[in-house]
Amino acid sequence: MLVFFLASEYFLVTIMCYDRYVSICKPLHYGTLLGSRACAHMAAAAWASAFLNALLRTANTFSLPLCHGNALGQFFCEIPHILKLSCSHSSLRELGLLAVGACLGFGCFVFIVFSYVQIFRTVLRIPSEQGRHKAFSTCLPHLAVVPLFVITGTFAYLKPPSISSPSLDLALSVLYSVVPPALNPLIYSLRNQELKAAVWTLITGRFQKH
Repeated sequence: MLVFFLASEYFLVTIMCYDRYVSICKPLHYGTLLGSRACAHMAAAAWASAFLNALLRTANTFSLPLCHGNALGQFFCEIPHILKLSCSHSSLRELGLLAVGACLGFGCFVFIVFSYVQIFRTVLRIPSEQGRHKAFSTCLPHLAVVPLFVITGTFAYLKPPSISSPSLDLALSVLYSVVPPALNPLIYSLRNQELKAAVWTLITGRFQKH
């Protein structure tokens, strides 16, 4: 489940980047390119790809023999830590899945970077300061989540063994697996004016009762 949710988060973050790109760089085509059907197809593709990736990774990882017990110093069964307990130090299947996952992850990362290069080029051409500020405010919530998720996740999986420690591994795991998904509803939905008004009414109503 962890691999499924992490892959889904990454694919959906990439889709949200495409949403920002279309809304700023091609606003007249937004309804055509990102209609309800297109959004449903992209979300379904993201979840299906994440499920397939998780299924293959989980089946391969748990087929490896364990020689060092079954206790992990984590609050979930993270694959790199399970591999440390395995008798097999290398597996062609595992290396193949890692290569496929790395290619997918790198492809999404390149797409995000390319999209934001185009977005910033378009925004800087906007003549009014108010227009630039509105466009940047559309991107900033997404830009706040992407580096946190990508950098901490990449460092957690690719950091040298010499600097690995249980506390550091646990902190990195929380940063990339718990914090970004928890922040998503807050930073994306609070841009909705109706939701802001409802939250403000709820807060002020509770204070008035006290």
